[in-house]
Amino acid sequence: MSAMFRHVAMFRWTADATEQAKAAAVAGLAGLPAEIGAIREYRFGPDAGLAETNWDFAIVADFDDEAGYLTYRDHESHQRLLANVLRPVISERAAVQYTFDA
Repeated sequence: MSAMFRHVAMFRWTADATEQAKAAAVAGLAGLPAEIGAIREYRFGPDAGLAETNWDFAIVADFDDEAGYLTYRDHESHQRLLANVLRPVISERAAVQYTFDA
């Protein structure tokens, strides 16, 4: 077994986030693995709606190590997506990073 590094982010949309804005967020996220080689696995999607208190959307990203995560976090494509597409429609965000055995 080898250790890997995982990043999990969850957020809530703003009250005025349109379906078009949410679709743009999904499209932008879908493009990141092709642009950021440090990403090993990248999964994301909307909440299934089974509990009222759940967050609206989640992202799970796996990397070889912490350095891979930092590459992703600071990458210009990720930062541009955050600034131009995600932050304008996110009201709250929570995140955690941890090491796990693969």
